[in-house]
Amino acid sequence: MGPIVDEPALIEVLRERRIAGAALDVFDVEPLPADHPIQSLDNVLATPHIGFVARELYRTFYGDTVKNIERWLAQQ
Repeated sequence: MGPIVDEPALIEVLRERRIAGAALDVFDVEPLPADHPIQSLDNVLATPHIGFVARELYRTFYGDTVKNIERWLAQQ
């Protein structure tokens, strides 16, 4: 979210459903800790911040995404 978003205020309005949701790709702390409140909200779409585009970088991003999906599916 960076310095232009008041993170505690955003979390509050998301929890209270005063706004429908948020799509975020930048956070005050990166990587976002597993126990961060944003991680528990079902009305948040969190994506990686992609500020530089290169073939190897995309290979890493998409490879990691597939691994994370496989890990998640294994827990089901």
